Amino acid sequence: MSELLTIENIDVCYGNIKALSNVSMHVDQGDIVCLIGANGAGKSTLLKSIVGLEGLTNGQISYDGEVICQAKKVKHTTDQIAKMGIALVPEGRRVFADMTVEENLDMGAFMVKDQTLVAKKKEEMYDFFPILGARRKQKTRSLSGGEQQMMAIARALMSSPRMILLDEPGLGLAPLIIQDIFAKIALINEQDKVTIFLVEQNARMALKASNKGYVMENGRIVLADEAAKLLTNEKVKAAYLGE
Repeated sequence: MSELLTIENIDVCYGNIKALSNVSMHVDQGDIVCLIGANGAGKSTLLKSIVGLEGLTNGQISYDGEVICQAKKVKHTTDQIAKMGIALVPEGRRVFADMTVEENLDMGAFMVKDQTLVAKKKEEMYDFFPILGARRKQKTRSLSGGEQQMMAIARALMSSPRMILLDEPGLGLAPLIIQDIFAKIALINEQDKVTIFLVEQNARMALKASNKGYVMENGRIVLADEAAKLLTNEKVKAAYLGE
């Protein structure tokens, strides 16, 4: 399986604070890969750096064999990276609360010029997330947290990405809703062949959903293995699985 995303020895600093230190990892095409770690470990910073929202002070990031981010250089802007096929679903969903569900989905397709294709994609999203179809004309602020998360994922899918970066999709949601969200993530990966890089504090759920996992502590990758093996790793069980 070929590497779709390759991260090589990257550092990210906020002033004198090093948020990421010598981080290297990769995501193979077609996989679901998760990154777990405590609050403040640097997980969200890593996702932002992939899409060009955080500058690198060392190292580089490549996508599909092309360098997209490099230390102290602007290789590609965030919108250029999106056009290459990477979509970010940010932590906290970041929906447009005063816009309708349909208008939010339109925002996800802002780079798509063919309006017939946009209309077709919206109908696909309504079929995939039936609750969104039923509420397409409602203001987004009226949706529950789980419905807003589904809409944030649907918005990301509107651009037909090859890779989706998901930042804490289960944040603040009830366990049954989290199960529904993760079931949809699995379907997106299996049916649409979308590669998924997942950041999630619910380590057990993330590892069960993934092919491979990484563990981040204080801005560094401290463990990397098949997700099934990390589930039985004694250090992971003690630190993240409550065992």
